[in-house]
Amino acid sequence: MLDANLKKQLDTYLQNIVNPIEIIVSTDDSAKSKELLSLCEEIAELNSKISLQVLTDGSERAPSMAIAAQGQAPRVRFAGIPMGHEFTSLVLALLQSGGYPSKADPELIEQVKQLQGEFHFETYISLSCQNCPDVVQALNLMAILNPNVTSVMIDGALFQQEVAEREIMAVPTVLLNGKPFGQGRMTLKEIVAKVDSGASKREAAALNEKDPYDVLIVGGGPAGAAAAIYAARKGIRTGIVAERFGGQVMDTVGIENFISVNYTEGPKLVASLEQHVKEYDVDVMDNQRAKKLRKDGLIEIDLESGATLKSKSVILATGARWREMNVPGEQEYRGKGVAYCPHCDGPLFKGKRVAVIGGGNSGIEAAIDLAGIVAHVTVLEFSNTLRADAVLQRKAASMSNITIIKMAQTTEVRGDGKKVVGLTYKDRERNELYHLDLEGIFVQIGLIPNTDWLKGDLELTRFGEIEVNSHGETHIPGVFAAGDVTNVPYKQIIIAMGNGAGAALGAFDYLIRSSVEDEAAA
Repeated sequence: MLDANLKKQLDTYLQNIVNPIEIIVSTDDSAKSKELLSLCEEIAELNSKISLQVLTDGSERAPSMAIAAQGQAPRVRFAGIPMGHEFTSLVLALLQSGGYPSKADPELIEQVKQLQGEFHFETYISLSCQNCPDVVQALNLMAILNPNVTSVMIDGALFQQEVAEREIMAVPTVLLNGKPFGQGRMTLKEIVAKVDSGASKREAAALNEKDPYDVLIVGGGPAGAAAAIYAARKGIRTGIVAERFGGQVMDTVGIENFISVNYTEGPKLVASLEQHVKEYDVDVMDNQRAKKLRKDGLIEIDLESGATLKSKSVILATGARWREMNVPGEQEYRGKGVAYCPHCDGPLFKGKRVAVIGGGNSGIEAAIDLAGIVAHVTVLEFSNTLRADAVLQRKAASMSNITIIKMAQTTEVRGDGKKVVGLTYKDRERNELYHLDLEGIFVQIGLIPNTDWLKGDLELTRFGEIEVNSHGETHIPGVFAAGDVTNVPYKQIIIAMGNGAGAALGAFDYLIRSSVEDEAAA
């Protein structure tokens, strides 16, 4: 299971185990069970503090493995073989069960330890999903810290019958005590906030007590991170408030056009950005969503939690989100066949027929990736030409299970009340309606700026983008904007970073000029 290099790396990690742990493997006569048992045997051989027990009584999903401190009932389990993106989750579970301390915020750790009640989490994942490990690792840590919590990772591609019975059609999907709890990427802080009813009120009260900032950045993506670094380097009081650090980049798989880096992945880039930001005196406030901007002397940002933050200047870097089709059935079947991340959710549609909406780079890339998993992919493009790069078009055309339909306008998502069963589209040349029978629809039609909360307060373009000048200034003095949320052309990570740096320098210049004017007026 493990090649020589990976085994050597794992051996180094496992030297950090402090207390003895036990791996309990539940198996049957399947080939996957043999694979998992082989993996667990290799792990146990690397460290004398790891013991191995094998169960064949059918009391647990098979194949699965549980990890626990020796003498304790296991509270962390992996149903499936935790390789791919989940290998890190496995390593952390081994270390933390063996007494190696987590790097999570100490206050958050204490909050988890104090949770009262019974919390049994089940997380359905795919091994190719880059969002899933964050959720699995957060829930595993909660289970290790608190005896009232259990966490089970379930590989949806391996337990397909269970996925079908529970109607799981997106990953990560989390159930709590058998009922839906959440979908998509969630941080430890977000999860704890959902189960600890008093957490949001306590945090809002703490935020209200914060002194005004010199620069407050709203949004934690590449533009926001760059703005924070440039502002903090000027020695001024800097804060970032964001729903989640990293923004849309956290959902990006391969990045090959970030200058000086041949290849990286979204989560890796975000981790580097966060580490860089934390090297400076920046107050990072995540899991917070802005809802209102006001200026009455100081600029105020009202948050949905009920808190209000104040600052002498503000940089808006709230980025963008996936554009939706806005057709009947889309919202009803979101997460039930309608998806926006083919890399994450694709494995759940193995052997099925799906559609990709959009013929740009993201759409054709999605079709190519999905074609290796699903039975057939139909690409629907609104225009009479594809916008994807020529090399991608040639690749898609060479694949026998990809059909491309141009001049096609999706008009409806069809379902049976529980899941997607097809879609209806209009041939824009013939003005005729056609029906496609399929199980999945992947929407890849671009991005829409996150400016709904700013309508009426800032000047926006007809596309909803914030209008800025060359210095990142909006029409309100002291309010700047940067990145994908603005009318700056070409929505790229590296361009957003440059915008963020420019906006921070513009804000600093504004603060200097404002202080001089104030002194002159005095």
